[in-house]
Amino acid sequence: MATLKELKKRIVAVTKTHQITKAMKMVAAAKLRRAQANMERAKPYANGVRQVIADLGMRVNRDAHPLLAVRPQKHAMVIVVTSDRGLCGAFNANISKRAERYIKDNEGGHEQIDLAVIGKKGREYLRFHNYRINREYMDVLTEPTMERASEIGAEIVSRYIDNGLDAAYIIYNEFKNAAKQDIVVERLLPILPEEMGVELRPVEDTREFLYEPSMAQVLEAILPLYVNVRLYFAVLESLAAEMGARMTAMDAATTNAEDMITRLTMQYNRTRQAAITTELMEIVAGAEALK
Repeated sequence: MATLKELKKRIVAVTKTHQITKAMKMVAAAKLRRAQANMERAKPYANGVRQVIADLGMRVNRDAHPLLAVRPQKHAMVIVVTSDRGLCGAFNANISKRAERYIKDNEGGHEQIDLAVIGKKGREYLRFHNYRINREYMDVLTEPTMERASEIGAEIVSRYIDNGLDAAYIIYNEFKNAAKQDIVVERLLPILPEEMGVELRPVEDTREFLYEPSMAQVLEAILPLYVNVRLYFAVLESLAAEMGARMTAMDAATTNAEDMITRLTMQYNRTRQAAITTELMEIVAGAEALK
């Protein structure tokens, strides 16, 4: 049975932990609001680009641009988006395990799979499980920007156009709310307008469009932009999902710490009461012996 001194030390230690988890919950909540605001600001633009691509896809052939070309997926790239920090529950483990399952499920479909990682936790997991990581992007999550996403997108697009890749996928956590995130495996390349899940505007078959300066130049600008926007928005979604997961995890940890403090305090009081009772009995017994 623990002594009073040991119980007191445990109560102090758990109280400090409670203060830390409560502070981390508040910080995560503030960062979540900012991440949600960034995501909401980017959403109309991202949806607009998807709508334009879907509409253009109805009017152009697959051979109109290399990014629309569909070929056997012998060489694929998988981009795994995790976080740089832990203490967010199963957020990183779920993403990493989903990437691992994708690799195992598609060993027969892809002759080669290149792994690209955004976030330190995904890198640590995949390295620990002996997966070869081809590209690491460790400076993206600190302050996500469209410029950084465009640099990564340009690299992927260039490899696809040069036939260095046959497909590219991104795996990330889609933000639903603070307590719920859904893992998404999304195809980045080739671009398939019919699979974008947007409502197509009605188009008359006899209508002809004039492209300025030309259809080829329009596609050359808008298709790589789509890849960049999807990468950027996936990072924003993942960041919001991470903060939601961390806030939920720290809230649970704070509640557990409060429960533990209550139990330890009750145990401390019972032990202290037993010690006082024992001392009183010893005093009474001593007094009786002196009579």
